[in-house]
Amino acid sequence: MEMEILSVQFLMALGSIIILDLVLAGDNAVVIALASRSLPDELRQKAIYIGTVGAIGIRMLMTIVAVWILTIPFLQAVGGLVLIPIAIKLLKHEDSSANVESAHDFWGAIKTIIVADAAMGIDNVLAIAGAAHGNFILVFMGLLISVPIVVWGSQLIGTLMQKYPVLIYLGSGILGWTAGTMVIHDKIIGAYITAISPMLLYGLPAFITVIVLLSGWMLAKKTA
Repeated sequence: MEMEILSVQFLMALGSIIILDLVLAGDNAVVIALASRSLPDELRQKAIYIGTVGAIGIRMLMTIVAVWILTIPFLQAVGGLVLIPIAIKLLKHEDSSANVESAHDFWGAIKTIIVADAAMGIDNVLAIAGAAHGNFILVFMGLLISVPIVVWGSQLIGTLMQKYPVLIYLGSGILGWTAGTMVIHDKIIGAYITAISPMLLYGLPAFITVIVLLSGWMLAKKTA
């Protein structure tokens, strides 16, 4: 899907990607802190910077691969379906960084940061690739804007999300909408669906978004 840079459509997509990055990558900043906490002060900051640069590089490569994979028929629809439980689970926050161990040497910390970020960032990569609809400029701009915010503003992000839970619901809703648009823009599955009714072009993403928010809300209420 092509869109002109700085058009309303482009800016809305970029805003969605940034919000998804911030909501989904919140734990990654915690990973960075956990992995480097046993290092001396003079090495900790250096390990954080090098590890973060490496993590960003791996994240970009993963996203490029994901964008390419999602051009294959059926896989984009499958990717959209995979995002639905991720979006629901987002409203039931679980600390996935709890099992990250602290590294006791400089290069060990860097390796832990990069590997843990890559493992934890799969949902993030899939969401961003789907929201970008093949536009690599959107992918890179979203990562360049949001990753530094996550790394240097993680505490602020965590505080805001606790104080304003609506931010989590906003991110989950965008993820649900992205899942729906991935299914509807699949070259084969999307063609069958829109042939039933053109209204499903927006109706299906809206329906999935509502299901995600209701399911996530009920799950969070049940486990509260």
